[in-house]
Amino acid sequence: MTPKQRLALAAYSAAWWLAAPLAALYLLWRSLAQREYRRHWGERFLGRGAAPPAGRPLIWVHAVSVGETRAAQPLIEQLARELPEASFLLTHTTPTGRAVGQSIVAALAGRVAQRYLPYDLRFAVARFLHETRPSVGVIMETEVWPNLLQATRRSAVPMLLANARLSEKSAARGRRFAALLEPAAEAFDRIAAQSDADRARIARWYGRPIDVTGNLKFDLAVSGALVDAGRALRAGWGERPLWLFASTRDGEEALLLDAWMRRGGKFDSDPNLLIVPRHPQRFDEVAQLIEARGLACLRRSRGVWPQSLPAGTVLLGDTMGEMALYYAAADVALIGGSLRDFGAQNLIEACAVGTPVVLGPSTFNFAQAAADATAAGAALQVGDADEALAAMDALCRDPQRLRAMGEAALGFASAHRGATARVANLARELLPA
Repeated sequence: MTPKQRLALAAYSAAWWLAAPLAALYLLWRSLAQREYRRHWGERFLGRGAAPPAGRPLIWVHAVSVGETRAAQPLIEQLARELPEASFLLTHTTPTGRAVGQSIVAALAGRVAQRYLPYDLRFAVARFLHETRPSVGVIMETEVWPNLLQATRRSAVPMLLANARLSEKSAARGRRFAALLEPAAEAFDRIAAQSDADRARIARWYGRPIDVTGNLKFDLAVSGALVDAGRALRAGWGERPLWLFASTRDGEEALLLDAWMRRGGKFDSDPNLLIVPRHPQRFDEVAQLIEARGLACLRRSRGVWPQSLPAGTVLLGDTMGEMALYYAAADVALIGGSLRDFGAQNLIEACAVGTPVVLGPSTFNFAQAAADATAAGAALQVGDADEALAAMDALCRDPQRLRAMGEAALGFASAHRGATARVANLARELLPA
């Protein structure tokens, strides 16, 4: 590293020491809504945790939250099949990511350990690596922690950045911290980018060849049982279509509900309405938003939804692990995170079950997938909440177009599969002989 880079890393490390008490307060605050934030502080602050299975090559996969964990699942499953002697360590940053990862632990009983990745404190990441001793590390998507990556370099742990994506917005923000991020990026032995555009942006920080492998999320298997349950649920509602607002983020539900109320809930297609918030800690908040507008809220967690829904009723999908059911039940889905400046949530799962997609104006987190889905005829993009509802209404009044979009969605999802095998090959190549 250059003197400027060493100074930047020292300042960053000092900032983490100062920020640690604030991080503790943040966890306590978050624990008011999710008690899980009060647990496993030794993992977060000290790098201590459950030891992985001993005596086997260890593949460490870091998946921050829900989306990254789902993307990691097909990769872990394929590596487990191809390397029966290997064990796995799955780390997270959020409780929801850890909860989703428990299905991977259960499916590969005895081969997967799970814990939080420690905060980027030098002593904590050093202890984490000493306790776990990974043979190879796989970081999902966009996680670049300078102290952690310098520690993996010192410990000679081969590192792969998998399913890597970098929006233009994030790249512009990162240029202000080039002295810190460039040496961190160079600690990766290989980088597997989702698209050519991602590769071009990452290349500003990384001087070695970058592979373009596609998006692992296309390879995630959809639960047939959930799809069947969703379609059975939809069949019970007869001709009334179901509009799904999927993985909505803070402020978006209010935009959509207000747009709904401006029309008095009166649309020619006479839809039922289902909202599924992105984060479980917001379930109660969204229920209150619905009821504050004089609408009845039927929560999935409170019992079976009736087959005949009265006017002025909004369904709330307040469960975890059932997105495939919600998508299969829907005639059309608006993807959350796209109405406000969040960059959109993942549209791939909707396409994988053949559900047509509507997107708002903000799609930078899934720019390539959004552009490809739109070009394939699986998705359409609108400017705001009012336009979104109008587009959903128009689609549901045109069964032929709705069916064509659903078929295009299935074709789009199928055409982009295969990233898992390519990334698994890179991970195997990095394993010490």
